[in-house]
Amino acid sequence: MNRRKAIQLLGAGAILPTAGRAEEKFALRYVLSSAMFGDLPLESVLAEASVTGAESVDIWRKVHATHREQVTEMGDPAFQELLTKHKTKMSVSTCYPLGPFKQDEEMRWVKKNGGSMTVCGSGGMGEKDPVGEEAKKQVKAFFEKLKPHYELAEELGVTMAIENHKNAMLSSPDSIRYFVELNPSKNVGIAFAPHHLYDAVEDIPKLIREIGKEQLPFFYFQEHHSSSKTKMAKEEELKQMPGFGSLDYVPILEALKEIRFDGLSEIFMHPVPRGIPMLPTAKEISGVINESRDHLGACLAKV
Repeated sequence: MNRRKAIQLLGAGAILPTAGRAEEKFALRYVLSSAMFGDLPLESVLAEASVTGAESVDIWRKVHATHREQVTEMGDPAFQELLTKHKTKMSVSTCYPLGPFKQDEEMRWVKKNGGSMTVCGSGGMGEKDPVGEEAKKQVKAFFEKLKPHYELAEELGVTMAIENHKNAMLSSPDSIRYFVELNPSKNVGIAFAPHHLYDAVEDIPKLIREIGKEQLPFFYFQEHHSSSKTKMAKEEELKQMPGFGSLDYVPILEALKEIRFDGLSEIFMHPVPRGIPMLPTAKEISGVINESRDHLGACLAKV
């Protein structure tokens, strides 16, 4: 029996009803993405964490935001003071420019500042968007190359969340499935991005179940829309967000509830150009995030 099949069977066993046991309440654990705020001051981002129902913040760097650079400029002690002032914490550093193989120091920084996760893409591993045996080959090579880095993650107690992203190794449903099957570390998982599975939307709930709770530490609530790459009216840009677009989140949330997902959830969109606030002020940004959060809550009530 291969690893993925074993996980599926264990997961199925975990969700069987138990007589006399009340159903456990399922809720999403939100993390606030600093990328939504672009180059606004870090303090204005941290002030919105509780407003948006987020338990923590995800610190992004250029080109998507400037907050990791702002932390470097102010220093870690000042950063910690701001977190305390606004009664939040940093849980994630999203570090795409570093990729999976150059983030050792970032993982140490995350640990030092009370965080638990990094998020990035899978890096260049050959053919983009591989399928079939090519996907298996590339996933296997990825984990061989990642070994010293996931061993450091294990030592630090930090999770490396790798996003499924178009034009990358971890992209297709095949590569996602092989990633789950071949993953040798409990400190490596998938930052699941439905917007990069726009050509396999019907597979999303099934993939969530196949990945399972243990390898799903992070989930993007973002919908695919051409406004993420092309400058459009704000009304069109917002269609990337839950409740503004057309993606049905009910089956997605049903699958997340079924596996008892307890990772971090990030409501997200990309403005054009990258690095600007998605709306002019932090309060306005929080307002649309909360609209999306309300929509997800309404969807979850239907599950």
